Amino acid sequence: MSTPQKETSTTVQEQPVSLYEKHKVIYVREVKGWWANWRWALVFLTQLVFYGTPWLQWNDRQAVLFHLVERKFYLFGLVLWPQDVFYLAVLLIISAYALFLFTAVAGRLFCGYACPQTVYTEIFMWIENRIEGDRPARLKLDRAPWTGRKIALKTVKHAAWILLSLWTGFTLVGYFTPMPELLQEVASFSMGGWEIFWTLFYGGFCYMQAGFLREQVCKYMCPYARFQGVMFDPDTLVISYDEARGEPRSARKKGVDPKLAGQGDCIDCGLCVQVCPTGIDIRDGLQYECIGCAACIDVCDQVMDKVGSPRGLIRYSTENALAMNYGRREMIRHVLRPRVILYSAGLLAIVLAFAWSLATRVPLKVNVLRDRTTLAREADDGRIENIYNLKIMNTDETPRRFALSVSGLDGIDLMGERIVEVAGAHNKEVTVAVRVPQEVGKKGANVIYFDVKALNHEAVAVQEKATFLMP
Repeated sequence: MSTPQKETSTTVQEQPVSLYEKHKVIYVREVKGWWANWRWALVFLTQLVFYGTPWLQWNDRQAVLFHLVERKFYLFGLVLWPQDVFYLAVLLIISAYALFLFTAVAGRLFCGYACPQTVYTEIFMWIENRIEGDRPARLKLDRAPWTGRKIALKTVKHAAWILLSLWTGFTLVGYFTPMPELLQEVASFSMGGWEIFWTLFYGGFCYMQAGFLREQVCKYMCPYARFQGVMFDPDTLVISYDEARGEPRSARKKGVDPKLAGQGDCIDCGLCVQVCPTGIDIRDGLQYECIGCAACIDVCDQVMDKVGSPRGLIRYSTENALAMNYGRREMIRHVLRPRVILYSAGLLAIVLAFAWSLATRVPLKVNVLRDRTTLAREADDGRIENIYNLKIMNTDETPRRFALSVSGLDGIDLMGERIVEVAGAHNKEVTVAVRVPQEVGKKGANVIYFDVKALNHEAVAVQEKATFLMP
């Protein structure tokens, strides 16, 4: 008879598992180079447009103004009304197609060079570097105990950030309230509630996201980082580490041939990680956190120059180009593939159609409403009369005189104003009566047409259909 074996048990100590990665502060090293110059050129260009546009004047008014009170959008010589929301939809379609095209060609170009999050983070980091110093100085400052110097530096930095953020929020409000009015309100401490709210709201978000959240916006909040993968393919230009050339990586002295030493070109200095604004290591391959800013390319090229190796260990390339050793010409030929051609053709067609629509747009809109309080009545002269309200909108800034007429039934006649003067970028409502002989038309609804034509401007004319009720 066998004796049962004694069961042994081992106690496993359970460890808590966090579902969220602990945030690590990224101390970005400042870098200079060809790609950094391009980034700063885009920073200057975008901010010159954003901060400067509200101060431009056109026809004695603000050149670009989204006037919500008047319900008009002024874009230099173009005046858009709520009825022109179609153009906004087309602009969104153009933006989407452009985003698809740029991403298919060269990945996250928008993120790395023109995204407001990237642009303002660059500006905030520049301020931080000027006040607290570059990466080693900031690391040392943050690890040091609080002293008078540390408090002073932090105070100056945050004061500069807050002033820039408030000016950014104020500028945004200047696109919706004319700048002269806004300045007068500020000077007299009479800013409206919504103006104060949006200045603080937008400025607060600028301060928070560019000063504190930074890479977390790109990694966790921005949806573009998540769906960019479906827009990439093996022939998309992305920032790539040439693993075949760089591995195995190890430190070496200048002038030592890495091939003779059995080493790759990468000296494992880690500078590509230190200059990355999202804190990734590009040598681990393409990652969704990469915003395509090319800072790692600039710093790696400088390191290669110092150790005497060719540039381009980290460079813009494609997955196929690295795998199949394409030359530059062959790589570019593969970039111009059917998807890119299709996106380009679609974008060009939409832009041309949009431009043609704006160029041929008639600066006149007419709305016709029949007076429903009196459907039809017999006038003093025995004819049948219907009353209409006409809303005439002069959608450009040139005052015009419009001639009104009506057609569609034999003997139809317009009673009331026949010449209407409308100021530039304004509208005017007129009430007119239309009379028709009793023997004309059929019982019920009859189709008629109102014609509104600008005097001395034959191209500015609109015809609107309406119904005439016969008892």
